[in-house]
This record gives sequence, C-alpha cells and structure tokens, in this order.
Amino acid sequence: MKRALDAVGSAVLLLIGLPLLLLLMVLIRRETPGPAIFAQTRIGQNGRPFSCYKLRTMWAETPELPTHEVGQAALTPLGRRLRRLKLDELPQLYNVLIGDMSLVGPRPCLPSQTELIEARVRQGALALKPGITGLAQVQGIDMSDPERLAVVDGEYARTQSFFGDLRLLLATLFGGGMNVDRIVRSGN
Repeated sequence: MKRALDAVGSAVLLLIGLPLLLLLMVLIRRETPGPAIFAQTRIGQNGRPFSCYKLRTMWAETPELPTHEVGQAALTPLGRRLRRLKLDELPQLYNVLIGDMSLVGPRPCLPSQTELIEARVRQGALALKPGITGLAQVQGIDMSDPERLAVVDGEYARTQSFFGDLRLLLATLFGGGMNVDRIVRSGN
C-alpha cells in the first residue's frame, strides 16, 4: 500500500508541479551559474547510496556538507526562499517515483554523517526508504542532533501505517516542519 501511495502520489504531484518546477529552474539559472537541479549522493534504504535530486539553493562551489554545517553565505537569495518554502525538494518526487525514496520516511543523509547512520541502524530506521517528509521533520527536528533524530526516525519505523503517513503528509502540507531548515532559520 505504501509503494502504491508513493507511485501514484509522486506521479500526480510531478504532473501538477511540473510548470512550477520548470519556472524555478529558469529562475535559478538566471540568478546564478551552474545547474538548476543537482544530484547528491545520499544514504538510502539499508545503507544503499543513491542519487538524490534537489533544486540548487546554494552557490555552485559550496562544499558538500550537512545543511546545519553550512553558513548563510552559501545560500543564494532565491535559494533562501526556496528552502523556506521547501520547494527545493520538488525534484525528489522523481526519486519517489523510481523507488529510491518514499513520500514519508526518515530524511536521507550524506554518507559523511556516520553518527546519524549508526544511530539509525541501532533504531531500525535505516531499514526504511528515506522520505521527502517524516515524523522528525513535522516535529521540527533537524540533522544537527543525530541521536534525537534517529530515535524519532526509529519511532516512525516501529509505528508507521498508511493513515499515519497520510497524517504526516497533511501536517507537512499545512506547514509542519517548515522551520526545520536550520541554515534558513538561524542565520548561521
């Protein structure tokens, strides 16, 4: 049932969001040099690396670090707004459509975030596909606290259900987790 929701939901959202995605890609390219969409290696289900797609919100030369380790200066002006509205994650609907991600699950992390990966293994959360949104995001927990994040991700792994996923999707649509992006909210 989860895969059906992911496939149908991501296909519908991609079709509806395609004009917006194309417009944002043009605006990104007009503002800064470099690709509008970038692929970044992230850790997926059972620790398998995959290419995660996002709209580029940082200057092209920004090093690949977890968001909470990057300063405000790395964000482009448009990128700051895209991140605040979570529009930078629209291309991840493609990741969901092809089966690398789910609409709901633990957020995918970088391979360098070993503390978080190990904690997710202990909590059973790494057995899940990563999601565009999840319980931790709706609760406002970001990756700067890997143990706490892994505990909540593990709670989601143990209690996930179709209706629970629908509740998390609705909570996300109505603003849950909008302040999770530490780089945007803290002014680092």
